Amino acid sequence: MIDCILMPLTIPKTRILELLREFPDDVEVEEVIYRLYLLEKIAAAEEDIAAGRTLSAQEAGDEIAKWRS
Repeated sequence: MIDCILMPLTIPKTRILELLREFPDDVEVEEVIYRLYLLEKIAAAEEDIAAGRTLSAQEAGDEIAKWRS
């Protein structure tokens, strides 16, 4: 099983400003928060991949089988 390291990630202010420019003039706060959440999750996944914290399809299947038993 892969060890999960929970570390807060940061997003550059420039990326947040780019994100805000993508929205229409009237946008719900929940949508902005959700998009920031997605950016953080994508960045975390990219860091995991770069650090080799991944599973093969077989390993993932084995883990799922353990959950079901």
